[in-house]
Amino acid sequence: MVQQAVAVFGGLDILVNNAGILRDKMSFNMEEAEWDAVIDVHLKGHFAPSRFAASYWRAKSKETGAPVNAKIVNTASESGLYGNAGQANYAAAKAGIGSLTIVMARELERIGVRVNGICPVARTRLTEAVAGDFMEAKEGEFDRFAPENISAVVGWLASDLSDGVTGQIIKVMGGQVELLRGWRPVTEATDDKPWTIDSIDAAKDTLFAGTPTSVPPFMPNIGDA
Repeated sequence: MVQQAVAVFGGLDILVNNAGILRDKMSFNMEEAEWDAVIDVHLKGHFAPSRFAASYWRAKSKETGAPVNAKIVNTASESGLYGNAGQANYAAAKAGIGSLTIVMARELERIGVRVNGICPVARTRLTEAVAGDFMEAKEGEFDRFAPENISAVVGWLASDLSDGVTGQIIKVMGGQVELLRGWRPVTEATDDKPWTIDSIDAAKDTLFAGTPTSVPPFMPNIGDA
């Protein structure tokens, strides 16, 4: 595909990865084939074209001795970053895409490739079975879930207007954009001796100070730890 793009258009500047399917099932009922299919389409489906595009851009940068000014835009999901029940395969793939985005941004920055991701919230064939009528357009109201709401962020990330932005994940829906950040330290407990089960238990109150020990909410608020 990358070679075809180069052959037909004379080069490659932008790659947008957006392949996706759903095989929703609770983890204890999920078949291995349902897991494999979603991981292959989403996660491998993002990696494979990115790998060959990156190889092309690396060779071009070596050839010219200059950065290539190229962009990759990946498609992650709130389901992956926040962990939606009933979507173990989809969530794992989308979380993986978030990490892949950051890794490739680090690896390709020096050759002039920016890699970012979006978490789109829109009405698609995938959401019809999940959201029901919730995402349907309401007469006389702003359609927050119109798919065309997503394209502006994709276009911005793929353009030079977003120069310097790389390794970022942006949620987008009609009328809202949010910058999302992944795993980060929230609290800390320390000791000057090797950890034991008892010392970890003694540090529990410090480790979970000010934060609940239960399953975190699916939709965290801005600024939540």
